[in-house]
Amino acid sequence: MIKILAEYPENESLDLTFAIQNKNNLLKTSLMKLAVVGATGLVGSEILEVLDEHNFPFDELLLVASERSVGKQIEYKGKPYTVIGLAEAVSLKPEIAIFSAGGSTSLEWAPKFAEVGTIVVDNSSAWRMDPSKKLVVPEINAKELKAEDKIIANPNCSTIQMVLALEPLRQRYGIKRIVVSTYQSVTGTGKAAVDQMMAERAGETPEMVYPHKIDMNVLPHIDVFQPNGYTKEEMKMINETKKIFSDDSIKVTATTVRIPTMGGHSEAVNVEFKEDFDLDEVRKLLSETPGVIVQDDPANFVYPMPINAHKKDEVFVGRLRRDESQENTLNMWIVADNLRKGAATNAVQIAEYLLANSLV
Repeated sequence: MIKILAEYPENESLDLTFAIQNKNNLLKTSLMKLAVVGATGLVGSEILEVLDEHNFPFDELLLVASERSVGKQIEYKGKPYTVIGLAEAVSLKPEIAIFSAGGSTSLEWAPKFAEVGTIVVDNSSAWRMDPSKKLVVPEINAKELKAEDKIIANPNCSTIQMVLALEPLRQRYGIKRIVVSTYQSVTGTGKAAVDQMMAERAGETPEMVYPHKIDMNVLPHIDVFQPNGYTKEEMKMINETKKIFSDDSIKVTATTVRIPTMGGHSEAVNVEFKEDFDLDEVRKLLSETPGVIVQDDPANFVYPMPINAHKKDEVFVGRLRRDESQENTLNMWIVADNLRKGAATNAVQIAEYLLANSLV
């Protein structure tokens, strides 16, 4: 259990979002120094919980945040830690730094950590589309990582859960086109957004984070609108999917929507394959995929829901059915906790992969 001992400000950004599932191969290194940058934010707190649950091996833990949080106390595994600043953290030269402090912080400070030999796993969008940086979902493409990769990008939360569920099907059938509509939790925006929704629910006048009321409402608007009419969040899903799959031929279109829930993101995905598929084989492939849980028994009202995905590391898949309007096309419903596999868990699993494969 992690407990914040002092009140903290809202984290700058939550645009972020396996332990290789067999952690028996994880190598315990001596004098391992780990930094969590953005430790006082929602994702930072979640990273600490995941580190605890996964029993991540380290000898020294540095909790790092912006200057306004320096000196505050965070309790982790029964021990109090004092939050330090970024400059001090760089001077201490941690082996790994997991960032969840926003794009501008990452752009400025990730290279400074890298210069002293630290491997940075970054949750922001700062490095994702940089051609010199790896964009990693461990179950899919961690094998591409090399010791010289000093800044590693964590994909967008919505992208992670979608590509993890699609990867075994891509390997078997090939993918031509993906149409995705998301239903994303307010936790993806941050604590201030949660506060807005809860204040509205209580009949209070909130400080507005969204341009409209969010409680009892749906906003087809996540991040900034682009000149092509898509939002930045939608373009992230489009571009990141192609990069993770290393396949620019896959056609992707997205509509991302904010809904008044907490606990996880949901996605309706329509995927056209290059080859025809068998639904029983699809279920088998998904059920055998590390990090994926199939919940597909609609006759008994069994299907993924964010309320059940909350605090879970896995990606849940259901409502599997053939698109009867088009050949070789599957409809599926994908749900995951955006603060877990969509952000904290994926980042910790990257760090675990680095240790397990002697890349740090």
